[in-house]
Formats: sequence, C-alpha cells, structure tokens
Amino acid sequence: MDIIEQARELGKTIQQDERYLKMQIAIQKADEDKELQDLIGQYNLKRMSIQNEMQQPKQDEDKLKGYQMSMNAVYEAIMKKPSMIEYNHARGDLELLMRRVNAILEQSANGGNPETVDYDEHACGGNCSACAGCH
Repeated sequence: MDIIEQARELGKTIQQDERYLKMQIAIQKADEDKELQDLIGQYNLKRMSIQNEMQQPKQDEDKLKGYQMSMNAVYEAIMKKPSMIEYNHARGDLELLMRRVNAILEQSANGGNPETVDYDEHACGGNCSACAGCH
C-alpha cells in the first residue's frame, strides 16, 4: 500500500471516529432546526445590509450602527440555540482531533518519531507578540 492509499484509509478511519459522527449529527440537527435557520437567514440579511451601506458613497453612520447592533443581537440568539451549542462543541472536538493528526504527520515528515510526537497547544509558534513569556 502506498502513502496515498494509507492516507485514504486514515480518512475512512476518521469518518468512523465518534467525534466525526457527532459532528455529522450536530450538522443535521442544526440544519433541521427551523428557528436556527431563520436566525441565520436574518443574520445574513443584516450582514448584507451593512455591506450595502458600506458601499454607499456617503455612509450613514447611525444606520450602520443600528444594523451592527441588530446583527449582534441575532448573532447572540444564534449562539444560544442548543443545536448551535452542540454543533460548536462537536466542531471543536473534531478540530482538535484533526490538529493532532496533522501535527503527528507534519512532525514525522520533519524527522520526529511518529510513536511519540503529538499536538501541543502550548507549543511556541515563534510569534512573540502574543506570548506571555517562555516556559
């Protein structure tokens, strides 16, 4: 089996993982949540209103502030919906899995021991501007 075939097998294994399956269920629940979908539609319309106003030669700042406040309120309502909360948790779990898988592959390709390398969310990324100090 060549490396591409192994990658395809890994893809199949990921799709059988509990985190992937939970994500698919969360997507389906969010898609079927009519109230959530209505809120998302409202949010998108408000975002379009902001974009349209921003394209005007003379922007109405009060109108923009009103649109922004309205859009923020809809966003908060979206984020409080149980189906959105479930989706965000499932997405976070799947993203962590993928970061670990990618870190193992990347570090292995750079000479690391595939048996011991792993994702370290506290590893130094080289950008000191957001750092609280070295360990």
